[in-house]
Amino acid sequence: MKFLTSILATSLVATTALAAPLTAERQARNEARRVARENGRSSHPPYKPGTKEVLSLNQSLHEQYSSNWAGAVLIGSGYKVVTGQFTVPTPKAPSGASSRTQYCASAWVGIDGDTCGSAILQTGIDFCIQGGSVSYDAWYEWYPDYAYNFNGFSIAAGDVIKLTVDASSTTTGTATIENLSTGRSVTHTFNGGVDGTLCETNAEWIVEDFESGNSLVPFANFGTVTFSNAYATDNGVNVGPSGSTLIDIKQGNSVLTSSSIGSSSVKVSYV
Repeated sequence: MKFLTSILATSLVATTALAAPLTAERQARNEARRVARENGRSSHPPYKPGTKEVLSLNQSLHEQYSSNWAGAVLIGSGYKVVTGQFTVPTPKAPSGASSRTQYCASAWVGIDGDTCGSAILQTGIDFCIQGGSVSYDAWYEWYPDYAYNFNGFSIAAGDVIKLTVDASSTTTGTATIENLSTGRSVTHTFNGGVDGTLCETNAEWIVEDFESGNSLVPFANFGTVTFSNAYATDNGVNVGPSGSTLIDIKQGNSVLTSSSIGSSSVKVSYV
């Protein structure tokens, strides 16, 4: 009986030791979510201009308009990896801007988000300006969860940044940002337990007017973002953005961006 009691006690200690790290990890994740929700920064699927209705693309060769997305969306199946690199711009305040208001835009690559309504695996860079102060943030997101920052990752105007998302399954994967100018890189690994399941039907290279506090942030004049060396893996084969549906940002009666694609590039300009 004492022997059995000893075994049970040893088992309980071992179980507690195993559970403790998982509990701490869960608490840390919940705390990170709380902070992100307070901050409120999030990416969303493309909305029809002036609405919160998702713009559903259908491989049209005609330019489409959204209130928050500009760039290229490749529609197909079996997309596991999406990558591209760009030179970090110096954002400017738009014409008639207030020095008391912060204006922002974001450049990212992602898997899903349009024809797949359940999830987006994405990573990118935000660039903001307020008065004469410019700031940059690197982030990752598995929508519909919020975005989380890669803290301590330095970015400056003129740096060449490479973005990569890699889905190892429909609920696991990685988001990686490399600063090719400084040689530094950061990666976040999603080990399951995500809020949505990927369909692997969309590959994207996007400049976005993201949300904060459930509304679009004032949109910055980002100049031009050109994603070069842009490709996705389609069932194990590398494919470029050719054949993508082009999308541009329209807010009110104004079209704010102009997008174009090449065999291995996506160019988005503020107009």
